[in-house]
Amino acid sequence: MSLSVGKVLASLDGNRTKDEDGKEVKVEGKIYKDYLQLDNLLSNVDLMSAKHGPPVHDEHLFIIIHQTYELWFRQIIYEIDSVRAYLNLPVVGEESMLTIIQRLNRVALIWKTAVEQFAILETMTPMAFMEFRCYLAPGSGFQSLQFRIIENKLGQKMESRVNQHNIIESFQDEDSKQQIAKSLSEPSLCDLLIRWLERTPGLEQEGFNFPRRYAQAVHAFLADELAEMEDEQDPEKRKGILAEIKKQKDTFESLLNEERHNERMQKNERRLSYGAFMGALMVSCYSETPRFHLPHQLLTILMDIDSLMTKWRYNHVMLAQRMLGSKTGTGGSSGYMYLRSTVSDRYKVFLDIFNTSSFIIPRQYIPPLTSAMRHTLHSVSEDTNGDLLDRRY
Repeated sequence: MSLSVGKVLASLDGNRTKDEDGKEVKVEGKIYKDYLQLDNLLSNVDLMSAKHGPPVHDEHLFIIIHQTYELWFRQIIYEIDSVRAYLNLPVVGEESMLTIIQRLNRVALIWKTAVEQFAILETMTPMAFMEFRCYLAPGSGFQSLQFRIIENKLGQKMESRVNQHNIIESFQDEDSKQQIAKSLSEPSLCDLLIRWLERTPGLEQEGFNFPRRYAQAVHAFLADELAEMEDEQDPEKRKGILAEIKKQKDTFESLLNEERHNERMQKNERRLSYGAFMGALMVSCYSETPRFHLPHQLLTILMDIDSLMTKWRYNHVMLAQRMLGSKTGTGGSSGYMYLRSTVSDRYKVFLDIFNTSSFIIPRQYIPPLTSAMRHTLHSVSEDTNGDLLDRRY
């Protein structure tokens, strides 16, 4: 009889559980090292230097650190897959949202740990690294299958990558190529986020119509800025203020004009659809309302993950420069120069969420909520039987 993980209840002695039918079943546990398969795990440190002469001490550290990264990558993939499954539901309720935030926060903390682990690798000197570097070729961090899968599952677009044509070709075995292709074919976290944001309550034209009200608020804000400039007597200051107002107007128009927004999407300058961008902006403007509190946390954590991955790439760049200088990488890349090119906004999957800050207007100009919209963002619906329904985001 199979046991349902979600319904198993442990008894006092720890060796008996109840199955989904409520029947008591004895479970044979395992001791610590067998449960974790430590004999298998800890035997996978094979020093190449020891096979060709005296073992190089720091090669052991190098292997352990990179194996640790791969274990963390496996956990990140596990968490991202679960989050994608939740976001792929037709309705994402409050309970689901709490789980999503918990698991993405875990991903962020793992990346924070991964960033900090570079400090351990930096205890190795360039001379020590040189003693075993020859055994790494043609290996390269570029060949980390799990890291590529993480990028794909998050939503890193192929056309935004440096050396995009080498992503699949860098893997020799057919299984790895199939895993890469599969991760590219599935809806990414970013794709699912876009669909979810497009369903933000308040975007409907026949309802609150946030895009229209926001456009009116922006025009009022810019008009007041222009009127304030008229009071400035200094010609040079007036010129500077006018230039700044024009710059702000152009920035706002790139979003208020849906056609211009879509043009920027076609040029890969923006990722979120018009509706999704407006949804993210609305969540930011009304983040203090109960309905948008959790979605705002989600958007914040996604920015945290992007920032931490950028820091991870940067630390990788600095480590490569510290160890190699301008030498070519073991996998044939340009080494430091290639890695440096990956530390840029083109590798930020959720860049548009960062950029919503460009469109935030002073609080007094944010469109006031109608009574119906206030009720939507501040209340929890109940059915006729009085059962509490999930809030629907």
